[in-house]
Amino acid sequence: MKKTIFSLFLILFLAACATKKPEKRSRFMKGFSTQYNTLFNAQDALNTEFDERTKAHKDNFYAPYIHLLTYEEQPLGSEIGQAAAFSETATPASRNTLSRSAGNLPAMPGGNDGLSDAKGATTLEIAEAKALKTIDKYSVIRDGQEKNNSIFDAYITLAQARIYMGKPLAALDALNTVFIKMKDDKRLPLAKIYQGLAYAKMKDYFKANAIFADLKKEKLKKDYQKLLSIHYSEALLESGNKEAAVAELAHAFEVNTNRKMKSRIAFLRGQILADLGKGQQARESFASAYKYANDFEFEVKSQIEIAKTYNSKDDYSGARKYLEDISKKGTYASRKNEFYYALGLMANKAGKKTEAQDFFRKSLAEKVSDPQIRGLSYFEIGKGYLEEDDYIKAGAYYDSAIAVMTYEPTKIALQNQSSNIKKIAANYYLIKKNDSILALAKMSEGERIAYFNSHIEKMKAKEDAEERARIREERSKGFDTGDYAANSVFAGKSNMFQDFTGGSKGFYFSNTSSVSRGSTDFKQIWGNRALSDNWRYSARMATMQDPKSAALGVVSTADPRRFEPAFYIEKIPRDATTLDQLKKSRDTATLGMGMMYDDFFSDTPLATQTLYDLVDNQPEEKVMLLSLYEIFIMNYENNPAAAERAKQILLNDYPYTSYAEFARNPRNKSFVKSAPEAERAYRTAFAYYENEKFTESQAIIHDALEQHKNDALVPKFALLNALNAGKLSGKEVMILQLEQIALNYDKTMEGEKAKEMLNWLKSDLKVQMRDEKGNVIQKNPTPTAPVKKAETPINTAPSNVLQKQQNDAARKAEERSLEQAQENPLAPPTLPKQKK
Repeated sequence: MKKTIFSLFLILFLAACATKKPEKRSRFMKGFSTQYNTLFNAQDALNTEFDERTKAHKDNFYAPYIHLLTYEEQPLGSEIGQAAAFSETATPASRNTLSRSAGNLPAMPGGNDGLSDAKGATTLEIAEAKALKTIDKYSVIRDGQEKNNSIFDAYITLAQARIYMGKPLAALDALNTVFIKMKDDKRLPLAKIYQGLAYAKMKDYFKANAIFADLKKEKLKKDYQKLLSIHYSEALLESGNKEAAVAELAHAFEVNTNRKMKSRIAFLRGQILADLGKGQQARESFASAYKYANDFEFEVKSQIEIAKTYNSKDDYSGARKYLEDISKKGTYASRKNEFYYALGLMANKAGKKTEAQDFFRKSLAEKVSDPQIRGLSYFEIGKGYLEEDDYIKAGAYYDSAIAVMTYEPTKIALQNQSSNIKKIAANYYLIKKNDSILALAKMSEGERIAYFNSHIEKMKAKEDAEERARIREERSKGFDTGDYAANSVFAGKSNMFQDFTGGSKGFYFSNTSSVSRGSTDFKQIWGNRALSDNWRYSARMATMQDPKSAALGVVSTADPRRFEPAFYIEKIPRDATTLDQLKKSRDTATLGMGMMYDDFFSDTPLATQTLYDLVDNQPEEKVMLLSLYEIFIMNYENNPAAAERAKQILLNDYPYTSYAEFARNPRNKSFVKSAPEAERAYRTAFAYYENEKFTESQAIIHDALEQHKNDALVPKFALLNALNAGKLSGKEVMILQLEQIALNYDKTMEGEKAKEMLNWLKSDLKVQMRDEKGNVIQKNPTPTAPVKKAETPINTAPSNVLQKQQNDAARKAEERSLEQAQENPLAPPTLPKQKK
């Protein structure tokens, strides 16, 4: 009897476990076995991936914003756990994050599809494959609806794996199946959260935010609220809606109870508020981030961000004392360099520039805890020198900052700035040098002698001070008088270098006094040397003053005649040609520097002042015109008052130049889409031009420019009008209009074509006339000997006929050359050429 019952039970069990179509499967048996088979492996693989990402995560505090999730792609916060991701039916075992490698996940009872041990498969690929196998093997369908509740977990696992594999569209496909086959499941809000996340990963923030907004109207479980607030706030931020992101982050801070997540939320909210210019609220948010932080790095960075929110209305001395005190406490002392950097930022905002520079230098003197902070300290010192127009030192500190920085976007921006500074430095010191020479050239002999006598006295005082310092250094080394003081070179052997092996004092470099004395001795003998091979034979190490002296033409080598005024006076150029060339070089460099102030640093007021100073120095006409044009084009839209003087000089002193025409009627450089009326007008004008009806073409162009001032066809109208002017008024008028087009529309195809045509029209090329046999026709041939009438077969035509042939040939050659230069930029793409 027992054997019969056992056999029957075994048959029923095997029948229940046999592979069947989804609609024939047992809901009870499949629901019972799903969680303890393939689904466990899928969830385990996904958890392993999240755990690895958490371990590898490192916050980038120099990017505009941090990520809330400790591994960027993390779907949940640390406090939420994986329970919310999988549903309340998941077992405790499935929620544990196991530290197994992706290739060694053990097979659970119920079979193994081989993916657990597949070589080369990523953890997420394993999770995806296991989830798909779970759905295929354990799904129970009745009337089109899924009856196995555990399949919901499989779909969520599948969606997560695909989202973090970079396949959000495939994740949406899996989630849509859930909405169709499990439409009555109480866990659908979780699926909708991941649906919104998938759209956000696709950068479709409109749909993502709409889904999240609809979910906020529902009454959700606490875990779902936490997850929703995290993803919704980040989606709002990424879509550019910062104000709404701040409000959602405030809600996220309230619903999340985990300290680490609250700290991260507060930090991100503070970053956004600071970006919005709300310093006081940002400071309060950063203070909350510091309060809840359970990470030392987060604590330090929160304090630095608090310091950045300081403004001139705050209590500077109190804030300074607070930061200085905290930098001395316990483990914070290891981050002194970062706190000194923060103090420097505060001092800058308080207007204490010298104190700020001291703090930045103190930051450099401390042990490095963060290379980016060290680079930023270099940058701040360099910026201080830049404000003082000391471009050599500014460039040197910028280069040092680039060498140590770790955040690539800041590094690239600084590289561009450093390159620009070096370009300005070359002009700046050339201007200073030439100005000095020109000023000396204008002095009388007595003024020169007085000037150089003053210079010589300063030089003598400096050299005397250096000599006294050298003598004091020599005396401090001591002599062999029996008094072996610590500073004496004859001090006891226990402090000498050779005692590093067996002496009681230990290694030589552990004795700071010996190291200091050795360093001084080396510098006195060898000077400052670079750390390089063959240092004995290399030049002495250059200081930042050396390139500045070289740029100014100052020679550092001591000359025996350096104390004689005549030594300097005889080097001053006196001939007019040399002085004129110095002035031209200075003026050209000043023009370049003014343009660079505006292009590189967007400092239009400084650029304008520099160029007006150049105008007052009366440079040559070409430089004068360019200076006035640059002043006008920098200011005529945003600061008409600054541009007015330049405009008046152009109109009064250079009225017939293209620059004056531009100042008289500047064109708008931004065009909208071409209107149909403008296109029809252009086609008509072009047809008239082809039929050599230039006056009619000009009239249509004039009317069109009046009616469609911002149309996209304006540059084409202008170029066609220039060609009409060339036909009607001559080459000079055409050149003037082409110059105007090159100035007004320099970034367009028509502007480029105008420049090409100008290069040809202004060149020295001449058209050579040839007869039918290819012989060159001379306009005024000079006979070298009397020629008989019967022996003149070259030309029997009357002189007026020959002149007409020459004119026709010249006209055709010019038209061919113009067509080659234009490459036909005028013709509409679909316009058929009309016949006469």
